Amino acid sequence: MPHIIIEYSGNLDTDLDIEELIGALHETAISIDALPIGGIRTRAARREHFEIADGHPDNAFINVTLRIARGRPLEVRMDAGEKLFAALTRHVAAIYDSRPLALSFEIQEIDPDTRWKQGNIREYMARRAN
Repeated sequence: MPHIIIEYSGNLDTDLDIEELIGALHETAISIDALPIGGIRTRAARREHFEIADGHPDNAFINVTLRIARGRPLEVRMDAGEKLFAALTRHVAAIYDSRPLALSFEIQEIDPDTRWKQGNIREYMARRAN
């Protein structure tokens, strides 16, 4: 159930290739053993309405949230977070060096008592593997 949610300010459109960022974070997540491939979902939401710090129009942000089921030890969560944040910072290094940019990353654990889900992707993946 690892979901990667990227929010970014709309003023990054000329600098950020969001499809490439989605791909970079998704591929990094796939490489992390603690994140099951069949559950990984990566998506992005462009934010048109925002204000950052002193309100200067050049200020931009990228916020990434990794939502996972509870139960992984802190060390496992830290390792996953460090790998994903490193992939994010590598991918946007040129943007970071050229304009004001706030980067953030957070892992949120989902309460199993208040989560409902249904899916058949794993079954299709197993069929495609044969």
